[in-house]
Amino acid sequence: MEDLDVGLFDRVVDALFSGKGEEQKMAQQVLTQFTDHEMSWARADRILSDSNSLQSKFIALQILEKLIQTKWKILDEEPRNGIKNFSLNLIVELASSEESLRQNRVFLSKLNLVLVQILKQDWPQKWPDFIPDIVATSRTNLALCENNMAILKLLSEEVFDFSAEQMTQAKAKALKTQMCGEFSSIYSLCMEILQKAVQPSLILATLETLLRFLSWIPFGFIFEMDLINNLCTRFLQPPITRNVTIKCLTEIGSLECGNDYQEQLVNMFTMAVGGLHEILGDLGNVSEEWDEYDDDQQEFIQNVAIFLTSFLSSHLRLVETSASRATVIQAHQYVLRISQVDERELFKVCLEYWNVLVRGMYEDSRTSSFNAPSGLLNLGSNAGANGASMSADLRRQMYSGILTGVRYVMISRMARPEEVLIVENDEGEIVREFIKETDTITLYKAERECLIYLTHLDPKDMENIMVEKLNRQMDGSEWSWSNLNKLCWAIGSISGSMSEDQERRVLVIIIKDLLSLCELKRGKDNKAVVASNIMYVVGQYPRFLKAHWKFLKTVANKLFEFMHELHEGVRDMACDTFVTIAQKCRRHFIAHQPGEASPFVDEIIANAESITSDLMPQQVNRFCEAVGYLISAQLNTQTQAMLISGLMKPYNDEWNSLVQKVGENINVLEDLNVVKQLGNILRVNVSACGAVGKGFISQVGNIYIDMLGLYKAVSEIISSCVARDGAIATKYANVRAMRTIKKEALRLVDTYVKHCDGEVAAVNENMVPPLLEAVLADYAQNVPPARDAEVLKTVNTITGALGGLMTDKIPIVFDSLFESTINMINQDFTDYPEHRLAIYQLLQTINQKCFSALLNLPPQQFRFMVMSIMWGFKHTHRDVADVALTITQDMINNFNMCDRTISDAFFKAYFVELLNEIIVVLADNEHKSSFKPQYMVLARMVRLIDSNQITAPLFDASQPENSGLDNGLYVRQSIANLLATAFANLTQRQIEVFVEGLFNFNDDLEKFRNHVRDFLIQTKEFAGDNADLYLDETERDIEQKKQKEKEMARAIPGMVKPSEMEEDE
Repeated sequence: MEDLDVGLFDRVVDALFSGKGEEQKMAQQVLTQFTDHEMSWARADRILSDSNSLQSKFIALQILEKLIQTKWKILDEEPRNGIKNFSLNLIVELASSEESLRQNRVFLSKLNLVLVQILKQDWPQKWPDFIPDIVATSRTNLALCENNMAILKLLSEEVFDFSAEQMTQAKAKALKTQMCGEFSSIYSLCMEILQKAVQPSLILATLETLLRFLSWIPFGFIFEMDLINNLCTRFLQPPITRNVTIKCLTEIGSLECGNDYQEQLVNMFTMAVGGLHEILGDLGNVSEEWDEYDDDQQEFIQNVAIFLTSFLSSHLRLVETSASRATVIQAHQYVLRISQVDERELFKVCLEYWNVLVRGMYEDSRTSSFNAPSGLLNLGSNAGANGASMSADLRRQMYSGILTGVRYVMISRMARPEEVLIVENDEGEIVREFIKETDTITLYKAERECLIYLTHLDPKDMENIMVEKLNRQMDGSEWSWSNLNKLCWAIGSISGSMSEDQERRVLVIIIKDLLSLCELKRGKDNKAVVASNIMYVVGQYPRFLKAHWKFLKTVANKLFEFMHELHEGVRDMACDTFVTIAQKCRRHFIAHQPGEASPFVDEIIANAESITSDLMPQQVNRFCEAVGYLISAQLNTQTQAMLISGLMKPYNDEWNSLVQKVGENINVLEDLNVVKQLGNILRVNVSACGAVGKGFISQVGNIYIDMLGLYKAVSEIISSCVARDGAIATKYANVRAMRTIKKEALRLVDTYVKHCDGEVAAVNENMVPPLLEAVLADYAQNVPPARDAEVLKTVNTITGALGGLMTDKIPIVFDSLFESTINMINQDFTDYPEHRLAIYQLLQTINQKCFSALLNLPPQQFRFMVMSIMWGFKHTHRDVADVALTITQDMINNFNMCDRTISDAFFKAYFVELLNEIIVVLADNEHKSSFKPQYMVLARMVRLIDSNQITAPLFDASQPENSGLDNGLYVRQSIANLLATAFANLTQRQIEVFVEGLFNFNDDLEKFRNHVRDFLIQTKEFAGDNADLYLDETERDIEQKKQKEKEMARAIPGMVKPSEMEEDE
């Protein structure tokens, strides 16, 4: 590499950041070539010393950082020391004075990070004096001391906060041990600065550094020295340090220090709350004044909320018994006041704590009801003297005023449930909502949980507040769309948490008032808001509706009335609510109720055409789905068939008429309206079939042959359009409508087969042969854009349901679907995503259910399949890669259980190739998200070798150089050679240790996973975000948490939403 002209380099960098067009493009090419050059790091010192451009210097630092992360270990000692000394000298030079520190702060931050990357590689073995050196230099110069604090803070973050995903476990542990061992000198320096320094920026830098240390330093430094006292008395009051101080107190409060330092924690809490009272007063007007606060004040209130909620979550029982009652109540008053601020993220912090408090109080009340039969037992047990917990009754009494305030706040801040489709937009208009906000749904769930506990703790108080707020809606004093919505969302959310008597009393008042409000309010939008709230509330109380038939019937008739409303969102919600009620109360609709001439379902079916006369096609589908749920409750097969026939009659009449016209003249299908009508009729069938279940076979039988005939007819028209006009024809409106017919026909089959329990023989005999005859050849012959992924999905469903009965049909399925689909998707990793996933899912099902069919594939077709599976796990799209890896694992296991002749032939042909491809994707940064199935397949393959389950030699045993070789040694060599090629920065010894570990740990998946993950992080090719390598544990933890939450919810009345209850009765 020639000598560098730094001035020219600066001009190229300037062209990149300030130039345009061709000049900028050329600059980009030149700089990419420069940074990618293996010796570019050797010019970094010249750039950093002589350049006048800050951007140039940043590029030089990026080059150094990449070198340190990926090639530091293979550099000679001289260049390593050169880079280290140069970085140190530059830092000392730039941080030598207050003025220089201010001017170069951004550049110094990046330079500090480069130094910390060197430390992660060399400290402590090759740089044992680092901590003593940095402490000593800090005492020589205030500006240098401030920058040294920044370096120590960065080092702490890298070792303790980010090490899990960027270092091997052993390396991280060694650095943590070293840092803890040398901490006393750092602590002395920090305390010295805090005691003596007057410069605000230095005090702030020291407190920021201390904040990073608190999570890991020995507890004695925190609780047995003056640190807490200093923080509360000297640094909590001044505006410049109060934010970082409250963060330090938060960190200390969250430490898990057992029972050793309880007195110090209580003192800290008391001092902190007292200090906050001096700064904030009672915080009475915070919600009104919030927008007038500056950024610093708002940040302080947020940090106060985090401190109080996190401390109380961890130590509430301790301060209840050991701190003064006034202090504890003051802290809760602050959280309550802050909860009223109209700032969602701040509210979520408070909400999390309210859930902790009310959940604990609810569990207390349940426990005490078992343990203390008489209230007299709890008299006078303030528990402070003996350290026992406060009784449930005393706690409820102590917090009663706070909890009433929380009830008001929860109702006034209630988020919208996902069932509500009518929303007020930013312009104040009432519109139909189409996009679900995940954050809003999560917030609603947390608020709902809180309201349920609050209801259990004092149902009467909750009832009084809700009725009072509804009265204010009725008299107009608090009337607004927003207020009514939030109140009704809160009412709907506590379903099941009151006793049945109280629920009945409250609901009768609420629903009557809401129905009156609906009559009182004029205007489309007002009626829409009230109607949506009526529907939401009634949809949440199936227990009440089931117990009161007349009320249920009135509600159903009101829903049918709402299906004629002008507002589309109201009609949508009426249909959705009818589906909800139908699912939960279905037996009541088919029972012959006292005083009724016939079951209500008969009346609904008889009037279905007039009920649905104003509905859009998709709304009609929802209505038919609801009636389908009602019909599914009828257990008499004959009666059920009659109900299905009654529901489907108008659609069958229209279907027969249209099919007859098509039979007489195929050109009728040129009429777009006819094609759309046929598609809509099939959609109605799909909706009703999914709800009714296998009893729907009577209806499927009515239209099946005609439907397949129509499928063939529209297929021929589509093919001729594509033949005439090319692939663009698939975009024509009439072709798209015809493809809807094909897709819905397939969905109907798919839906029925999913529900056909016990009928698989009939499905195999009567449905499958004509279906395959209609769809397979058509799929294979069509151009790729005209192929429907629904074909693959339906064949997959059929294969899954029929299992071995499909084995004889797999060859034709393969001939028609497999190669044609793979050829659609093997040009890239993105086109045809639906087909891509569906073909691998089909292959997975065939592999699991009809494996013997794969053994009979011609050799060329079998090889094509294996190559396709390997192509599958090269996808960065996780769904596809995971399915392909699962197929690989299943196939290896299936072949291992086959006759030895067959398994030997398979492993000899494909084992090494599969192993190589697995290691390639495992070592590729782009495929981290599929780490779990990758290491599981690798472990299984190594296990087969290690346990000698593969007996045939995987190498050419006839070659002289392979004499004395066995499969174990051969596979070891193959893996080592592959890794040596992939990772030039690894030593031979590192690779040998890794390969040996694969063979040592393959029977213990957890050890195997950790070994592979450590190796990948060690390669440094995985520098950056390695969270995906931990996805396995993360997903397992999430699943365990979900299961635990489900079990807890089942034990608390009202906690499981009515729509999520498994039983409909």
